[in-house]
Order: sequence, then C-alpha cells, then structure tokens
Amino acid sequence: MKKSTSRIIVISALIAVILMFAFFLKDILIPYIRLELAHDLDGAKELLISKGVLGLLTVVLVEGLEMVVVFISAEFIQIASGMSYPFYIAIVLCDLGVCLGASIIYVLVKAFKFTSDAYERNEEKIARIAQKSKKDRSTVLLMYLLFIMPLIPFGAICYYGSRTKLKYGKYILTVATGVIPSIVTSILMGTAAKYFIGNDLPLPLLILIIVGLAAVLFLILFIFLDRVYFKENDNTPDSVLYSFFFRVAELLRKRRQRLILDDSALKDLTPPYIILANHSSFYDFYYVKKLLGARNPAYVINRHFMSAPILRDLGHKASFIPKRLFNVDFTTPMSIMRMIRKGYSVMIFPEGRLSITGRNYPITERTGSFYKKIGVDVAIVKIKGAFFANPKWRRRFYKSDITLGVERVITKDELAAMTAEEVDKAIISAISYDDSMDSEPVWKQRDKAEGLENVLYRCIDCGALYTTKGTGNDFVCTACGKVHHIDENYRFTDEPYTIGAYYDRMTEIEKKELDDPDFRLETDVTAVIYSEKGRFKRKRPGACVLTKEGLTFTSEEETFTIDGSLLPALPFSCNKEFEAYHDDKLYYFYPVETRRQVARWALFADVMEGMRNETEG
Repeated sequence: MKKSTSRIIVISALIAVILMFAFFLKDILIPYIRLELAHDLDGAKELLISKGVLGLLTVVLVEGLEMVVVFISAEFIQIASGMSYPFYIAIVLCDLGVCLGASIIYVLVKAFKFTSDAYERNEEKIARIAQKSKKDRSTVLLMYLLFIMPLIPFGAICYYGSRTKLKYGKYILTVATGVIPSIVTSILMGTAAKYFIGNDLPLPLLILIIVGLAAVLFLILFIFLDRVYFKENDNTPDSVLYSFFFRVAELLRKRRQRLILDDSALKDLTPPYIILANHSSFYDFYYVKKLLGARNPAYVINRHFMSAPILRDLGHKASFIPKRLFNVDFTTPMSIMRMIRKGYSVMIFPEGRLSITGRNYPITERTGSFYKKIGVDVAIVKIKGAFFANPKWRRRFYKSDITLGVERVITKDELAAMTAEEVDKAIISAISYDDSMDSEPVWKQRDKAEGLENVLYRCIDCGALYTTKGTGNDFVCTACGKVHHIDENYRFTDEPYTIGAYYDRMTEIEKKELDDPDFRLETDVTAVIYSEKGRFKRKRPGACVLTKEGLTFTSEEETFTIDGSLLPALPFSCNKEFEAYHDDKLYYFYPVETRRQVARWALFADVMEGMRNETEG
C-alpha cells in the first residue's frame, strides 16, 4: 500500500473516531467530564445508569480519551463504572476503553510521529526505571512493570510503547493484559463504595477493603519487581528492597527537615569509594543518601536490626552489611570488601553509635590500615544541624535545616602515602563537630529540655544522682533547686553553657569514683538475650556488675565476665537498657530500678576505655 493511501485511511479512521466522540458530546461526555472534574462520583453513577447502552459506550470512550490526553486520571471512570455496573462488565468496558485509547496513540505516533507534553514529563521517570536493570529487558516486560507501578499514567506508557519497534499485535496484547491489576483494584473500590453508599457496608470495612486492595496491588508489584525484573540486583544497592526502604524513609522525613546539600566534592570521584560521616541522629542514613543522590552505597548497620530471620533475609537482599557493635567481627570487613569488588561504594558511621551531647563519640575502632588495604578513595561527610532536630534522648522531632557536605576526600594515592595512624587522625579531625557550638539554628520550641535528664543524670552543682529533670526549657535539680535555662540556640544561659560541657563536668565528678581501687557499679537487671541467628531466646532475671576488670552478669543459669579490654563501649537506649555481646549472643540489660542509670554505665565504660588508651599510649 502506498504511503499516501495509508495516511488517507488513517486520517479517515481518526475522523470517524472524532465524530463518534462528537455524537456523545452534548448529552453524555461533557456532563460526565464536568462531574469528573468536580469529583462527583454519585452524579457520574446516576448519569451512566440513566443512559443505558450509551452509558456503556461512555465508559469505553472516556477511558480511551483519558489515555490519549494522559493528564486526566483514569481511576475516576474505573471507580464510577464499578459503582454503576456488575464487576465483570465494568472490567470489560474499562479494558476496551484502554485498548481504544492505546490504539489511537499507536496510530498517532506511528503515522504522524505525534508526541505529548504529558508523556515527555514522564519520559525521564521511564528512562530511570529502565536503567535500573543491569540486563537489557524487552519492551513488553518493561511495559508490564510500568502498568502495575502507581507512578506513571497509562497513556504515557502507551506513548512510550508506540515509540519502540513493537508490532501492533504484541503492543495491544501487552496493554490489554498489563492494565488489568490496576483496573480491577479501582473497580473493586467502586463496588465497595456502592455498597457503602447503600448502607450495606460499614465504613471500617470499606476502609479495610481499600487498604487491602492497595496492599494486594503493591504485593503484585513487589513480586514482579523482585522476582522478575530486578532479580539480578538482589544483594546490591540496586535492589527493589533498597529503593523501597529509602522511599519509606523519604516519606517519613521529607517534610520535616530542609536539607542543604553540597555534593560538589563527590562529582570527581568514581565509585566504588568509602563514605564516612559523623552520627548525630537516627535518620543520618537518609540524609547521607540524599547527599549521594543516585550513587547508591551499601550501608554498614547494627547487626541487631537484622537479627530476626526475615529481617536478615530482607537486609541481605537490600545489601545492608550487618556489624556487631564494639565486638570483634571478621565477617563485616569481608562483606565490605566484597561490595567494593562489585563496584558499589560503602557507607560507614565510624563512631558506631548516636551522639548524646551533639559532639562526636571517640572512634574506638581504628580502621586506617583497613582503608589502606581496600585502596579506594575515602569521602568524609559532615552532618550539621541534625542532632537537636532529634537527639537520642528526646522522642519529638523538630523541624530544622540540616546541612551536609564533604569535609574531606582522601584519595587512594594519598592513602597509600599515609600511615594507618595518619589516616585515623585525618578521619577523626574531618568528622569532628559540636552542634552546640553552631549559633545559626534557632530553636523556638518550648520543650527543649524534656528528656535531657536521661543523659545528664547527675547534678553538677550539688552532685546528687538522678535528681535532674528537664521541664519545658529549664533543666532543674530537685535536690538543690538549681535551674539551667536553655536559650533559642539550644545552649544554657549560664555555665557550663553547652550540653557537652555539662557532660564533661559530670564526667569529672564520676572519675572520682574510679579513684577507688574497689570501684564497683551494680544493679539488678532483666536480661533479654538474642542468639546469633537472631531468634528471641529468653528473658532472665539477674544482676550486672561493672568494675575496672570488666562487666559481669550473674543469673541462676549462667555467670560470665566480659574483660574490660574487650568492652570499649556500652551502647545504650536512653531510659531503657545497655547492651553487650557474649559468646555470640546479644544481651540487653534492663535495670529493674532507675532505668536512666544506663547512661551512667555507658559513661563509666567510656572513661575506663579512655584510661586504658592513655596507659597503652
């Protein structure tokens, strides 16, 4: 067939379609579209039912129109059809409408090279999803993926498919079958809404149905992504689970903090490399990911977060690298090196725990020799402003500006020329920071001191234990009555001025306890014990004793001592517990009385580690 004849046939067909639309414009389409724009589902339902056969055709034509125009939401007509017609009829009508719209798009693109602004706005999203897979995938498989992802309009996907080399038969079959999960979900929602409006369905059950349908659709999407499209990305930062994890984190944090990011120093680096950062708040992992953008690193995380079997499997799929805190662990370095060999960067928080004062914790594990052995660039990131937004000792989040930038890059050539000690010193210097010394953030909240007693547990004015209390913006001692007021820069208005300086004064008082050669800290505890494989094992009542020699736990079933040299720190959760590893098991120790004392146990462990380092140095 000549090209001119082919175009005449195509144009004639398009004119016929337009005339069909025009036939319905006066009585159905224009009123229906008005109802759609007004989100009047009840009105749309009544209109469709009142028009009989013409109502059926309206569903098909409106669905097709929405496909071609792209920016009109298809869910409205699908929900309305579910409210108006039996389930099986509604599915057929909506699918026919999708196929009609997809066919018009195919002709427009193939015959006239037509494109759409709405498609072009989604073109970058489609390209990013296509690039996520390491292997070349067929257009059909990618279209199936796009149809079940609630991110891109059906019409934009059809414009994409029409621009490829797909034959019409395969193209329309892909469209007809690929849209079914989404159509079924929308129609079921409309059907549920119909019964709810008729008072045959309670509101809680309606909500449960909608949530359940959304969950089913998500499950279909997840299985497709994980088992088919991105299967080869398992156990890497390109995995579906990795993306999902950070997407959830973004939903939780996006509107609470404004991130000010400077990634200029990273642009000249070629992965893989090591990223190090100070650890001010729980969501630091998310802030660093935002700084890195599309550069997905593997994260070294607390092994206990992956202790349960299902979490362990999911964590490995997402490429998280588990690490025992402050415990000899040979598998973690091997996992880091394995990830580097695969070409992925690795993100590490060298302090190993959250700051409790806004300043850095000492880095107990000196890893300069390890980074020299890996032989890749090391980028050291500094996080500013995150600590007071959500300090370890307070539950409430404050909105704030958080600044991230690369403080220093140590290239692999520089690493080779430095000693391990020089590398360690460079890392410590680069991540060093004290949020209390930053006068730019202004905190106008009226409860800034609440929870602070869980870290500053001793009064530095009278020396009394566990008599401090944060109330509003005042830090008060109930024994001597001394009040330290916190100003808008989160600093005390009198000496010692900062939380870190208060902690130092408190530490000096506690050091006097260590002058006693018979120093002994003891408390009754409930121990919650997790096995190496993460299965919850048991609870045991017992007692913990901390001396200069180490930590001893005694119960009816067992007694053991962790030597002080193997106890560089005692990680703790404020007003809850402190923890330690023994014999491949993780012990959480919950004091029976005065839970806030866990901060005191951690302080003594830090002081004794510092004394040991001074002696060895």
